[in-house]
Amino acid sequence: MKETLWGGEKIAAFKGIQTDLTHIGESWEISGVPGHESITAPRGLLEDNDLGMTLPQLIDRFKGALVGNKVYEKYGNQFPLLIKFIDSKQDLSVQVHPDDELAQQRHHCPGKTEMWYIMRADTGARIYSGLSQSITPEDYERLVKNNHFMDVVATHESHDGDLYFLPAGRVHAIGAGNFLAEIQETSDITYRIYDYDRRDADGNPRELHVEQAKDAIDYKVYPEYRRSYDSSRPQSPLIQCPYFNVHRVVVQNAVEINYHVDSFVIVICLWGEANINGVMVRQGETILVPAAENTLYIFGNATFLTATM
Repeated sequence: MKETLWGGEKIAAFKGIQTDLTHIGESWEISGVPGHESITAPRGLLEDNDLGMTLPQLIDRFKGALVGNKVYEKYGNQFPLLIKFIDSKQDLSVQVHPDDELAQQRHHCPGKTEMWYIMRADTGARIYSGLSQSITPEDYERLVKNNHFMDVVATHESHDGDLYFLPAGRVHAIGAGNFLAEIQETSDITYRIYDYDRRDADGNPRELHVEQAKDAIDYKVYPEYRRSYDSSRPQSPLIQCPYFNVHRVVVQNAVEINYHVDSFVIVICLWGEANINGVMVRQGETILVPAAENTLYIFGNATFLTATM
């Protein structure tokens, strides 16, 4: 769990964790990011040779059996996705992420496409996603210089269960009062455009990346930025893109799910508890199911997000 300037108090309570941390903005649920790698937890096995290993070490040991052969061929020991819970007590900065081509050119790493599933939205909470009117790169520079860029950022009233897809290049920000799950490419490249003139813990203005963002922004205006899905179905496809495929799954009693893909399955428990392939999972927990055993046998009552490649 990570403390931030804008974090709140929802994450620890949601996960059932006692902590002295305050202003927790993020919980990194599954991560292969260097320095922030997930560690294998105890699973009640008499002999657990994997206990304490990092996710990259596990991939190195099991390769395609863990992540899928095609995934391993493309990404090697780098886990391709980063899974987070985010609690925004204050507005997050307005930002954009470069696509793979620009990120490789500038930073020698992947770009960042991501998605948000709103678990809880306070009354009056907002999501900022996309542009509300067409502008040019020259317009962008002028608007930022005159402190009017927010005038052209599309604003959306936030509700529980809302879904947003954020391809690289889309301007976005999480407004105050949102508690959400985020699935993203493993990349930490962010260009901050506007930050409400906030200062860091040392009193210094937070760094902006106005010039870098100019070439990363998708300046098109789209008719709809909030994604729709059928919430009445027990299994609803949410996002299908080159970087991840995400479903919402509601289980009452028992279900068997096979996505028929050569990939791991990430299971994020949003509510309730269930036994998944012999492992008990409850609200606020996230598990990584190996590609070699990626048919899910679920018993319980719970709501999940699942992610595959």
